[in-house]
Amino acid sequence: MHGKNRALGFGACMVASSLWGCGFFFGKIALREMGVGHMVLYRFLFAVAAMLPLLVTHPPKFNRREWGILLVASFLGVPVQFLLQFYGLSLTTVSHASLMVGMMPVLLAVGAAAWAHERMDLVGWLALAGSTGGAAMIALGHTAGGGSSLTGDLCVVVSLAIALFWILANKQLVEGHSAITVTAYGQAVGTVMLAVWVLLRDGPPPVAGISWKAWAALAASGVLCTATTTTLWNWGLTQVPASQAGVLLNMEPLMGSLLGVLVLGDRLGTSAWAGGGLILVSAITLTTRSKTRVRERIAVG
Repeated sequence: MHGKNRALGFGACMVASSLWGCGFFFGKIALREMGVGHMVLYRFLFAVAAMLPLLVTHPPKFNRREWGILLVASFLGVPVQFLLQFYGLSLTTVSHASLMVGMMPVLLAVGAAAWAHERMDLVGWLALAGSTGGAAMIALGHTAGGGSSLTGDLCVVVSLAIALFWILANKQLVEGHSAITVTAYGQAVGTVMLAVWVLLRDGPPPVAGISWKAWAALAASGVLCTATTTTLWNWGLTQVPASQAGVLLNMEPLMGSLLGVLVLGDRLGTSAWAGGGLILVSAITLTTRSKTRVRERIAVG
């Protein structure tokens, strides 16, 4: 379609996914000093604080139906998804969580085909399969160690299914509204819901005794891994099909692995490095060779 910029759209989605890959890293730092509920609440409070100017300069113009979509998507996409995902992370390892996240592009492609009326060609499906396989190779290439659990892994998987609805609902909203408006008000509404749940269940979040490292991790998690990523991703979905953008979500486990090697001193095997290469090749193939068609909606009179 005219007015679309595929290169910038894919670039925005790739940057968003790469920054999302830092989320588990920052989350693990903060979880050493507070519980899951308080950590997630602080993450979104920092995110909303960063987006306050946008809330003022981009007033919403949603109709009643769109407000309903936003409310449901915010509820599932903020408190439900993130509390479940980081609860799972608290029970399992970063490498196992990354392996589960590698399933997201396939879930997104299937969801986009069913809901957003997108149909990928064979090259696109092969790229998705290659990218997901690369994510698995990265996760399995981490240095072996304990700490994983089936419960934690399954929690992350369920959170991905919830994230699928959030992504597709946002894509529907940004087709008629600014990506900034959808992002800012979606996160603000979701944060209010999250705050009510956390305050009732866990009480006020801790302030005293929190190290500067944890505060820095929470701020980075909110500003970079939430506010910035969601804005970039929602805008990117206005430029490219959701099913094609989905393969770029596998930059998340790739970035997580790089942080493990460069910051935490993890040692990755050959399979992990090969997986990273497979993700990049798949991403390049999808963005340059695959064509996704949007099926016409059948009007019901």
